[in-house]
Amino acid sequence: MPKRIVIMGAAGRDFHNFNVYFRHNPEYQVVAFTATQIPDISGRLYPPELAGPNYPEGIPIYPEEELEALIRNARIDQVVFAYSDVSHQYVMHKASVALSCGADFVLMGPRATMLESTKPVVAVVAVRTGVGKSQTTRRVSDIIRSLGLSLCVVRHPMPYGDLTQQTVQRFAAYEDLDKHRCTIEEREEYEPHIDRGNVVYAGVDYERILREAEREADVILWDGGNNDMPFYKPDINIVLVDPHRPGHELMYHPGETNLRAADCVVINKVDTADGDDVEKVRDSVHEINPRAVVIEAASPIFVEDPAQVRGKRVLVVEDGPTLTHGEMSYGAGIIAARKFGAAEIIDPREAATPGIRAVYDKYPHIGPLLPAMGYGQSQIAELKETINAVDCDTVIIATPIDLRRVAAFVHPAVRVRYELQEIGKPDLVDVISPILSRYARHKQEFVTVSPNYLLNRPAAEYGVSGT
Repeated sequence: MPKRIVIMGAAGRDFHNFNVYFRHNPEYQVVAFTATQIPDISGRLYPPELAGPNYPEGIPIYPEEELEALIRNARIDQVVFAYSDVSHQYVMHKASVALSCGADFVLMGPRATMLESTKPVVAVVAVRTGVGKSQTTRRVSDIIRSLGLSLCVVRHPMPYGDLTQQTVQRFAAYEDLDKHRCTIEEREEYEPHIDRGNVVYAGVDYERILREAEREADVILWDGGNNDMPFYKPDINIVLVDPHRPGHELMYHPGETNLRAADCVVINKVDTADGDDVEKVRDSVHEINPRAVVIEAASPIFVEDPAQVRGKRVLVVEDGPTLTHGEMSYGAGIIAARKFGAAEIIDPREAATPGIRAVYDKYPHIGPLLPAMGYGQSQIAELKETINAVDCDTVIIATPIDLRRVAAFVHPAVRVRYELQEIGKPDLVDVISPILSRYARHKQEFVTVSPNYLLNRPAAEYGVSGT
């Protein structure tokens, strides 16, 4: 009899593990997924179109709160843990639930879940959410282009809508964001790449996504999310650590795994972190991964109109995931407010709508700023209503996108921008160029030689008839 499986997830790693390992595996029967972290994803169905012929009715998705009853009532043999950016202690609490009900508790590793590409893969991942992957990925994309190579960005999944419509998504223009009805969280990751002319793929089936991306790019750039491991086997694995949260690099899953597997470690935000904390992180990296190249970097902050901040009463809107499961109590917006001389940071909690207030209740560490929650249209509407109800002079938008594209504000607003700047040597060029330059040379040799070569070879050599 096949082993009966529950996969614990958050609409990302869980679906990927199922697709690459369980979908066509007769030794297992996946009875259910459980869901957490993301609002309103439980109660859905992993559709039969994606689940495959072994699951003609699809696979139900239950709230994680029902895990214990599910294990007992459905006679589950194994519980597969498949989400990220959680403490080691949290993971073992979930393991204790599974074990106490008689089931095995499983963590799946890279050998079982990483896909191999026919093209070079550069991965950018991290030990925690909110370390600075986005600006690092943008910097890496610029380096790849400077080598004369084309790229496609493949983003860690965020399929919060109709899964059958999100199997393979391609984003090359702003119109694609509207076409796929993207949430704020999705737009935050895709828009900055579109601004740079990068094509972005995302969705649910990451083998199909990979094969599509390989057709139009020389290099695959994995843009990691939620401090998860890459879905693709990387040729260069770049991992970010955060001196604002020293010690977290060894305390979270699978962030510590990423750090131990890193080819290059970027210690970001050294310009705004305490010097002792930078040293603690550097020592930690050296202790557990002495072979990794270590790069120090800053993410300097700019605002488009400092006069709108100086002396003003400001509402700060920060990146949502950084504050929630990323556990930060501030972000780039608070730093910008202080740097550019805001007179007062206005506490928005009294004006919060019920849905936004629920976020504060769940994450009480957030404090007097507003997380840009927007996992669906109703949450985006509540975010807009909360912002417009706050009595302030200026809204500081510290999210990776301009929120004014998805909501109209009654207050003046300024955007905070930040880009990665390596400090000293080695830098990311030193890490990336030696490997990708070889591929660039081979590409040039192929372009130069292959047309005449192919014209003078018998067609039968290529498995075709005729000319």
